[in-house]
Amino acid sequence: MHGLFSGVVLALLLEGAWSSPLKTRSNGQPIRNGLYPLDIVDQLEEATMPKVEAWMAKKVAKTNQTCTLENAAVRREWSDLSVPEREEYIKAVLCLQKLPAKAPKADVPGAVSRYDDFVATHMMQAMILHDTTHLFASHKYYIWAFEKALRDECGYTGYQPYMNYDRYAQDPINSPLFNGNSSSLGGNGGPSDYPGISQPFKKPYNIIPSAGGGGCVTEGPFKDMVISLGPRSTILKDIPKNPRSDGLGSNPRCLRRDVNRNSILGATANYTYSAITDNTDIDSFYNRYLGQPPLQNDNHPWGLHNAGHFTIGGGDPGGDFYCSPGDPMFWFHHGMLDRIWWIWQMQDPDNRVGLIPGTAAMPMGPMKNRRAGNPGDSVVDLGWTAPPVKLSELNDQLGGNGGQFCYIYV
Repeated sequence: MHGLFSGVVLALLLEGAWSSPLKTRSNGQPIRNGLYPLDIVDQLEEATMPKVEAWMAKKVAKTNQTCTLENAAVRREWSDLSVPEREEYIKAVLCLQKLPAKAPKADVPGAVSRYDDFVATHMMQAMILHDTTHLFASHKYYIWAFEKALRDECGYTGYQPYMNYDRYAQDPINSPLFNGNSSSLGGNGGPSDYPGISQPFKKPYNIIPSAGGGGCVTEGPFKDMVISLGPRSTILKDIPKNPRSDGLGSNPRCLRRDVNRNSILGATANYTYSAITDNTDIDSFYNRYLGQPPLQNDNHPWGLHNAGHFTIGGGDPGGDFYCSPGDPMFWFHHGMLDRIWWIWQMQDPDNRVGLIPGTAAMPMGPMKNRRAGNPGDSVVDLGWTAPPVKLSELNDQLGGNGGQFCYIYV
């Protein structure tokens, strides 16, 4: 069994050795974008798979769980999907943007679509979703709920893709994510004069510089996307104010981006690999994930979380702390963060899967370290997007959430 994953795990996975929806070319070779060789994090993930296999074998033998490596869903990197697979995903997101909202009008009068339901949830629960104990697991649940809506409500047959920052860092504007063609997430925004994105670091690293964009997206599948909710904490200064102070009123406007190389360079494979391999306890891993304490003499010390978020710069709503899921890029970014956490867990799955960031974790911005009592007993309630569940149920993506979590990253 051990040899199944040794050395060739990715090829076997992509060739359909597991019962997944993945396809191969007519010659049986895996569909992988040859422009992007495996980086050091990809190689680490491949080398880690024997540990995953051994851990899963023990779990399946000891419990009645139905999730196995053979039936786990596979989340893949965007550029490894075929053009039709990318277009199917885009079609499903556009479908969610056309379905009616489920959020009560009394609570979220500006919610127009099912997609807005997810944005509103993030806005209303931002302080909980981003505190030290909840950031990892709650976002895992949130992404899963979005993926489930794409599949159950819009007929999507794949799973939520992620973005490997390292693949796009040198030229994000011309990447498969942002090149503006029909199988991308749309292009960059037009020029907009804004100073950049403030960061909690000493000069000269207190600003992620603007990359010259920030205006409305005019190319690609989301060029006509109408943003309804927000802003709440916008970086751009020429965004019309929402009629409500909480940002939940109706405020229709265009999708804006500043695709930003200055930001994503802080999330290249060397940063990710270091975060995973240099931090053996959950708190130090959490802190490095957020770029704390700042690395000395580093030109891009933003931390993985911020570096990924601000890949679209100070755009609207993507650059807004509360409303960021309003840009479809959000799900790719947090998918990658979820992948990074999973690879870290799998370095020592017996001891790491159940860990929740603790008292040594450094809160993000205005967040609090809410760890009190047993944090695993706290309930994550995503309202009209997913049912309530205990935090302790959300750490394990191969059997957690009452068995509903069952996926890996490739």
